Amino acid sequence: GQPLGPRRLSLKPVPKLPNMAAFLQEAAVKVKKQARGCLAPELCLQAVRAATERPFAEGVRRERELFQVLLSSGQARALQYAFFAERAVHRWATPTGASWSGAAPQPVRRAAVIGLGTMGRGIVTSLVKANIPVVALEQDLEYLNKGRKAVMLLLEREAMKMEGGAQTLDFHNPAHLQFTVDFDLLRDVDLVIEAVFENMALKKEIFHKLSKICKPGALLCTNTSALNIDEIASATSRPQQVIGTHFFSPAHVMRLLEIIYGRHTSPTAIATAMQLAKALKKVGVVVGNCFGFVGNRMMFPYVEQAVFLLEEGSRPEAVDQVLEDFGFKIGPFRMSDLAGLDVGWRSRQGQGLTGPSLPAGTPARQRQGQRYSPLPDLLCEQGRFGQKTAKGWYQYERAGGRTATPDPWLHSFLAQYRDTHGIKTRFIDQEEILERCLFSLINEGFAILAEGIASGPEHLD
Repeated sequence: GQPLGPRRLSLKPVPKLPNMAAFLQEAAVKVKKQARGCLAPELCLQAVRAATERPFAEGVRRERELFQVLLSSGQARALQYAFFAERAVHRWATPTGASWSGAAPQPVRRAAVIGLGTMGRGIVTSLVKANIPVVALEQDLEYLNKGRKAVMLLLEREAMKMEGGAQTLDFHNPAHLQFTVDFDLLRDVDLVIEAVFENMALKKEIFHKLSKICKPGALLCTNTSALNIDEIASATSRPQQVIGTHFFSPAHVMRLLEIIYGRHTSPTAIATAMQLAKALKKVGVVVGNCFGFVGNRMMFPYVEQAVFLLEEGSRPEAVDQVLEDFGFKIGPFRMSDLAGLDVGWRSRQGQGLTGPSLPAGTPARQRQGQRYSPLPDLLCEQGRFGQKTAKGWYQYERAGGRTATPDPWLHSFLAQYRDTHGIKTRFIDQEEILERCLFSLINEGFAILAEGIASGPEHLD
């Protein structure tokens, strides 16, 4: 029974809520936590606050001002750069003249994954989510059952996230996902991804077997994080089909997929791996073959400097804090605990930097005439592998726990270590932490470019 006059919502006053200030304050805390260091979400909140406090025209004016601030900010420029860099890396090229424009991918109708450790599980999950039928293989039934349980758990979680979406995950169907210990089931797959430990002899043995069993056109991929692709390929009768597909942990979450070509890898193999990255909704980056490739090779000196800082008087939580405040999602020590300290330890043992193959009488803090820190090796010898053992550079609430808390045991361990080696503890400021970690990272990037391992700066970034 009311007249229907014109109703301009913008002319209505915003109803005053009794707890508005407290509500916005709480929202601000949440936003700061979820989008640490990001300008835009915080300014969105300011725009909403202006809408509650001022008339419509003034609120819109304030929103415009905030937008102008963002438009000219360094963060906007960085995001635009990242946007175009991600698109530039699709256009890959190798020093031999092979490139994206002249190579066509082969179709991947069925894939296989060998090894169901942390990486293998994530890779299987990624393939299932991309609707590519998978055969998952382990060495014996005990490992297979353990792996199957973990994969099913990951897929249940992913399915819950996708609920209500157009696509549903059909992972209970054996035509889509099959677990086995029988290599013969790999006869008709188009692509195999090997994800076993970082052990060259083991990888070569598997590739030798694959090159006998898989059909002639099948692509043989290795998820190694540092080992020589050419040496792995030498164990096969088809080195042109061998390529590195280095996933980053956790493999079903991280968007980067490093694609490493060897001396004999064919352009078709590279194109197929790039096509796979796209199907998995990942950013594939084609790089050359050297120890650690690009991602890990740049990480080595960065983490090494972080450890040197501990030797000289810093603490893991102090170093992580500085790098996280600078903008990294996670500092080097929390990252090492997440990935597992044993991974690097096994790699250093393989290189003869530590463990039984280290020549007697080698100085504790020197290798091949270069400064070296045995700290990570000493932690591993104590069985401190990070989150998986509830202790690493930090302590965790339980094995597999995620919440890092500073560990008094580690602090006194560092103090003892400095005493043993006659290192005088000194105060290290934020600037020094930042410069030493970042400059070593950046310099390694320049070395990689100079050697032609990456074909452009966008690939590194």
